[in-house]
Amino acid sequence: MQRKKIDVRRSLRVSLGDGVFASVMLGVTDNYVIPFALLLGATVQQVGLISGLPNLLGSLSQLGAARLVQRLGGRLRLLTRTVTIQAATLVMIAFLARLDMPYRVEGLLLLLALFSVAGALGRPAWGSLMTEYLPRQTRGSYFGRRNLLLGMVNVASMIGAGFLLYTSKEFSSVIGFFVIFMIAAVCRFVSGVYVAQMSDVAQKRDPASDFTFFMFLGRFRESNFVKFVAFVAALTFAAHLASPFFAVYMLRDLQFSYLTYTAVQVVSTGAGLVALPWWGRHADLVGNARVLRLSGFVVTLIPLLWLVSRNVVYLTLVQALAGFGWSGVTLCAGNFIYDAVTPQKRVRCIGYFNVITGSALFLGASAGGLLAASLPPLQGSPILTLFAISSLCRLAMYFALFRSFQEVRPSKEVSFSELFFSVTGVRPLIGLSGD
Repeated sequence: MQRKKIDVRRSLRVSLGDGVFASVMLGVTDNYVIPFALLLGATVQQVGLISGLPNLLGSLSQLGAARLVQRLGGRLRLLTRTVTIQAATLVMIAFLARLDMPYRVEGLLLLLALFSVAGALGRPAWGSLMTEYLPRQTRGSYFGRRNLLLGMVNVASMIGAGFLLYTSKEFSSVIGFFVIFMIAAVCRFVSGVYVAQMSDVAQKRDPASDFTFFMFLGRFRESNFVKFVAFVAALTFAAHLASPFFAVYMLRDLQFSYLTYTAVQVVSTGAGLVALPWWGRHADLVGNARVLRLSGFVVTLIPLLWLVSRNVVYLTLVQALAGFGWSGVTLCAGNFIYDAVTPQKRVRCIGYFNVITGSALFLGASAGGLLAASLPPLQGSPILTLFAISSLCRLAMYFALFRSFQEVRPSKEVSFSELFFSVTGVRPLIGLSGD
């Protein structure tokens, strides 16, 4: 028994090391893939595909994640292989910047698809393993603190990459992108070394957990979890009508420099980081579902706020609000899955969740790319018209589905207004003073 406890603590430590280096990688890949695509000459429609298609393929690949874990003989074996593939793919993306050849945008799309598939296959295994290490009652606080630390690393990586691109623009932006993607690749290789030191936990086979994707969908009417998935997927579709094109609007329409673009992104991420522990403590007290409803409402309003002004300070504040809201959505959606699904079903259910939300992301980004090229301009830009459509769609999806699913853990009963006043600091809920 003591040996198991030591392994768990060690696994949490090495998973944190993996997370630090993975966060450096994500600081580059999450924020500079679209600017890189624009440098290579990508159109608005291609930006939509780059944002959506790799996620779709990655999500669909998770239909076989549970079977692949069984075939390889453990979740850790799958994780180590997928991390290595991601690192190798980033090396190829880096060299794509140095190659002068036709169809570089299409090549980038293929490499990003491979990168996304590898990451997606490993994600359910990682999430399932982490829930084996952590007791249910502390997951919200733990992931809130963990994500805060790793988010700070992510911000530092984002700032460093943005500064490097800004300074290298004087002689060659291509070299700047080559360097930042090579750094991302090295960091992913190092994170793989940490992943290999985690402890695998044997899973008990349960015949009830071997259900197909269509069996999962068929339980929509009676399954609280499937209704939750539908809510997140609908919000994801509506959000990604606009999400890939904020970067296009800033860099192409507003002519922001890489440094200004980075500053806006950093403030958004930073606001999300500051909010994470606060969201986590509220979720542990009142449940993930209630926090998800509140943070989900916040993000429905973001695109509309972009219509008010083009002032960089104002837009930075709007993105701070976006980071605040999305941090709550991301944290509580993940923790809701861990609470709602038994350990034997987690890999499969996380995979099915990602299949549905990834498909929604692809459809939203693809539809946004098509619409952005044909919509009438609003305040001189068709992308602003797309932002308005996205916000209205988010609101419609939110009010149609936000009451369809219920909390699954014992938690404090509070009203929406009580939670709102507590999150904003007006009147904190009793029980949040302790950790």
